[in-house]
Parts: sequence; structure tokens; C-alpha cells
Amino acid sequence: MTQKTTVEQYLEKISSFTDSPYGNIIRGSFKDIQGGSELAMLAAPTKDELQQLKKALAIMTPAEKEKAGSLTDEQIQKIAADAEIDSGLLAIFLNGYALERKKQ
Repeated sequence: MTQKTTVEQYLEKISSFTDSPYGNIIRGSFKDIQGGSELAMLAAPTKDELQQLKKALAIMTPAEKEKAGSLTDEQIQKIAADAEIDSGLLAIFLNGYALERKKQ
């Protein structure tokens, strides 16, 4: 049986194209009419996004990390507030993690 990816491993996986030329191409492909590219964060986070996610993971309890793919909106908002990061960014990341786990 294949071992499931941890939330830390998932963060490492998505960080491989952080602020790289290839990552910038990916982000450009995801831009909407207003120039936003939130979903591109799952393929190529910026350094700032990556730092925010690392802050959130650093304060999460082992139980929260274990259940990271099924945290409630309230739990995600609390973690983001405690880490002083964008709650939307954390929600997108954790939803991406949940989808990754379902593929395994």
C-alpha cells in the first residue's frame, strides 16, 4: 500500500517552481481578466505565498496536520489568523492538498 502524502510533503512538491521563469509562465497561464492567478499558487507559488504557507504549517498542531485535508472553514480561518496570513491562500492550499490525497 502506498503511503499518503503529508501536508509538509505537498508543500515541498508545489514549491519546486517558486519564482522561477517556468513558474512565472504557469502563473501567466492562469491569470483571469483582472490579472489574478490564485489557482496558479498550487503549481507555482510566489516566495511570499510560500512563506505564508510555511508560517501556517509551523503553527499547526500534529492533529491539524493529520486532518489538513478535512479542516473546517472556521479551523482554516483560525490557523490563518494565528499565523497572520491570508486565509484564502491557506484554504486554496489545503483544498489542493485534499485533492492530492484523493488521487492516492
